[in-house]
Parts: sequence; structure tokens; C-alpha cells
Amino acid sequence: MTAPVAVVNPKAAGGATGRQWPRLAKLIGTTLGQFTPVFTARRGDGITLARQAIEDGAELVVSVGGDGTHNEVLNGLFDAEGLRNPRARMAVVPAGTGGDLRRSLGLSEKQREVTEGLGSGPRCIDVGRLEFTADDGAPGTRFFLNVSSCGVSGKVVEVVNSSGKWLGGKLSFAIGSARALAGYRDQPIRLRLDGGPPRDLSITALAVANGQYFGGGMRVAPAAEMDDGVFDVTIWKGFTLADFVLKSASLYSGSHLSLPGVESHRARRVEADSPEVVLIDLDGERPGRLPAVWQVLPAALWLQGAGSGRVSV
Repeated sequence: MTAPVAVVNPKAAGGATGRQWPRLAKLIGTTLGQFTPVFTARRGDGITLARQAIEDGAELVVSVGGDGTHNEVLNGLFDAEGLRNPRARMAVVPAGTGGDLRRSLGLSEKQREVTEGLGSGPRCIDVGRLEFTADDGAPGTRFFLNVSSCGVSGKVVEVVNSSGKWLGGKLSFAIGSARALAGYRDQPIRLRLDGGPPRDLSITALAVANGQYFGGGMRVAPAAEMDDGVFDVTIWKGFTLADFVLKSASLYSGSHLSLPGVESHRARRVEADSPEVVLIDLDGERPGRLPAVWQVLPAALWLQGAGSGRVSV
């Protein structure tokens, strides 16, 4: 069997991952034994390197970086038909700023504990599949582990990724949210859940959640579980900058579901369209815009070292 491959983003966490790599490599090697590290240099490399690892016979690919790196590695393991190798497994070593996937998986903040867990049995989780419209109008497909959304959240990601995350995940996303909301108005969408009748809504944001957290620690879908075969869908309507400032505690705790203007649903398939340009967020990246279709793929991936995945609060 080919040795595990670690896809490492040395630029994650403002370059701290690259500087700390010798220590991380030792921790990973202590648990996994021999493995092969490969390093990203630009956006999209995680997809290419993970795909190459699978083609070369590796059955375990370890993603070392932030949420964007983890998403790229996931997309390297999948194609339109599903996993490129049915025996392929993925593992996550969080080393970025946002940490939303780490929170959703219930992983420790301590990298030593995460790497020690790489030796534990894998957990089978659901994967989200997104069909969307790219900025140039072409159709696109991406897979996601945690949360995909649209509306102001797509604008937030655009703002945060263009300005950097040197303040850290939570503060960068909080400032990005404030900047995006300052010039934002609710956008019209037509929404359909599980093939039901369409609803015309004006939304601040629509989140299609496999995991619980997005936006640098906002608990957007507090009841979401990553192995239940269904998305948790959260809709925010009529939220302003003042609401974000005054109600931010409830957004981070997950108690926002009881607020006016918030809806929560469960669905396996979510379709949304709009006459306006409504931007999409996918695991902290911005792939394109509506129209889009989100589809859950139940029990689609074995994730090594993810434990039970039950999030404690």
C-alpha cells in the first residue's frame, strides 16, 4: 500500500503552518509512520495534489491547512461519479485561521491531540455537492464538507479573502460581516426544498449546512450532524448591520434560530435562483453565484481521526 500523503498549505494561518511544519511533520509521523508531504503554492493546488495522490495509489490523504485547503483536498478526492477510489479516506489537521470545519467536527484546538487522533478508526460522514454558476456564466460543480451559503455570506467571504485574515478567523469574519452588511440589502431568491413548491423570498443569507459552524465561529446550524443524511437549512431575513452588532452573541451561540426573521428547515436537495447576482460561499471560498443546486451525498466519505463528531458546547 502506498504511504499516506499529506497535502500541506504552508501559507495557511499567515504562513505559520509553513514555519511550524517540522514540528507538525513529527507529530503526524509519530502517529501515521512514514508519509509523503506535498505542498501547495497557489489556489487550486490542493485539488491537483490530492487527485495525484489517489492516482498514485494513496488511500489516505491528510489535509494540513485551513478550511479552504480542506475543501480543495476533498474536491481532489471526488469526481462527478463520487470518490475516485472507493477505498480513499481523508484526514484533517486544522492549521488555518477560521477553524469552522474543526468546530463542526468537534476536533481539539490542540494540534498534538488532533494528530494523535489520526490513528483512530475512520468515521463515515455525508458530503455536500453544489452545482452553481461561475462568475463567467459557465456551470460548475464543487463538493463541500461543512457549510455552503449565499447572500451576504458570499459577500463576506469576498471581503475577508481580499483583505486577508491577519486578525485571526473570528475577528476577520466579524469585521468582514460588518463591512458587507453596511452596504447590503436583502436579495430576492426563489427557493425549492426537496422538490416542493417554490417560495419567493428576500434573504439576508441562506445557509445549507452539513456542519454547524461558518463565518469564523458562527453556529449557523446548531442541530446539524454530519452523518444524518440531510442538510440543515437556515434562512436569515431582514438582518442589518445593527442586528449583527446587537445580536451577534446569539449568532455565535446558536440561539439565533428563535429570533424573528430566522427560519430553519431540513432537506436533502436545495434549489435557489435569483434575478440578481447572489454570491455563494462554500467552506469559506467564493466559487460563483446563483442559480445553484445543493445535494447531500449520504455516507460518502470516510474521515480518519474525526472521532464521534458530536460537537460539545
